[in-house]
Amino acid sequence: MIKKTLFALAATVAVSAAQAAPEKTECIAPAKPGGGFDLTCKLAQGGLQNGKFIDSPMRITYMPGGIGAVAYNTVIAQRPDEGGTIVAFSGGSLLNLAIGKFGRYTVNDVKWVGSAGADYGAIIVRADSPYKSLKDLMTALKADPTKVVFGAGGSVGSQDWMKSALVAKAAGVDYKGMRYVAFEGGGEAMTALQGGHVQVYSGDASEVAAQIKGGRVRVLGILSDVRLPGELHDIPTAKEQGYDVEWPIIRGYYVGPKVSDADYKWWVGTFDKMLASPDYAKLRDAQGLFPFNMTGAKLDAYVKQRVKDYADLAREFGMAAQ
Repeated sequence: MIKKTLFALAATVAVSAAQAAPEKTECIAPAKPGGGFDLTCKLAQGGLQNGKFIDSPMRITYMPGGIGAVAYNTVIAQRPDEGGTIVAFSGGSLLNLAIGKFGRYTVNDVKWVGSAGADYGAIIVRADSPYKSLKDLMTALKADPTKVVFGAGGSVGSQDWMKSALVAKAAGVDYKGMRYVAFEGGGEAMTALQGGHVQVYSGDASEVAAQIKGGRVRVLGILSDVRLPGELHDIPTAKEQGYDVEWPIIRGYYVGPKVSDADYKWWVGTFDKMLASPDYAKLRDAQGLFPFNMTGAKLDAYVKQRVKDYADLAREFGMAAQ
């Protein structure tokens, strides 16, 4: 009996030790300071520290290159077993992974941990635009695609271009006949929309709340599966208007392929708790992201499906890696 008790106690201690937080934690942002990857790491840093999930502040390291490609390759090849290191990723990372821009490694070569939140595509026009609804825009596109100019902060093949191409496709227009102007970023694209240089801006939902308040723009549709909470709740999705176009822009984290099961389970369990906390919700909302709570096996399945979907789209639009 005593032996059984001691054995059970030893097992409990071993499990507790296995599930302890890593001594040092680090988040790799695959870009220069500022921007989405930095924001993603700072959300983890703040959420973990505020929730007292870690004892010492998380370090943020910057590793720019290829919308995540350099960090992906470095972690897999050189730092595969660092239990305290997470790496930020985005929907743009998954798109580039799908079309082969991450080199020889695939979606199966890391362990996907948890999400930070998500943004969603939005189809935006000027407040005085003749297009009052997504149906109006689709009708105009179908009648003469040369008279509707899309603009966004990404070149051909980027996420923003993909959003425009999917809208054109939903209208029955070949993407090769779509007019699209690439800008340096969302701010420049919004300025072009205001100046009448483009008729439609395929941007992000998080960008438009202030513009709507100022009466400068109208959002024809949100590219999410359901309506978004808060200030954008009154804007219908493309789906509910009869157009099957969705574009979630997930942000999240992964760890190296050789991170121990114990460390991986700690990260997943900790993200489950952090994502469910009201304090984290405030941090996420302040950064313009929307709820998207997914960890572990569910996130792994979601990411792999997104990469497959992106690869299919890339092939359809002639963007797949040769």
